[in-house]
Amino acid sequence: MGIEDFISVRLVDAGKALADPIFQRRYRAEAPDFPIHVLAFYRSPKGDEIPVCYIHFTEQGDLLLGGGACVDDRVLRRMPLEARDAIRSAGGLYQHALGWSVRNLGARTKAIFGFCGDALAERADLAVGFQRTGHDKLLVYFTKDLEQAERDRLVAEAHAVGPF
Repeated sequence: MGIEDFISVRLVDAGKALADPIFQRRYRAEAPDFPIHVLAFYRSPKGDEIPVCYIHFTEQGDLLLGGGACVDDRVLRRMPLEARDAIRSAGGLYQHALGWSVRNLGARTKAIFGFCGDALAERADLAVGFQRTGHDKLLVYFTKDLEQAERDRLVAEAHAVGPF
């Protein structure tokens, strides 16, 4: 069994409503009500699709800012052992959803940034191909081959945003 057998990841226009329960549990706040919403859904043995992972992205010029990632551990605990083993083998739900996001959203931007304050999330970010920027908690994934001056400009622009 592979993770794709029971997890699907996609953009969801009305993502706030689906993400709110997961987001509120993690951050004690409502999920953002503006695009871009990436959700991973667990297909249960009954065929139901249950939101289990959420990542929010904000477009800002040449940047895509990613944050607010969270996983619903309650759904994870209800999954069969075989499914949890497949998720672990894939690096986790967040890593799987982030990899999908980079592959599917990367063409619309020069760089995807993450503001990461969690060691486990940072490990997943780095596994997907994000790099440290030299600024605390700010990570970047360059989606295009860019000159160093352009890379520096984008990092400075993302850093100027502050936590996102």
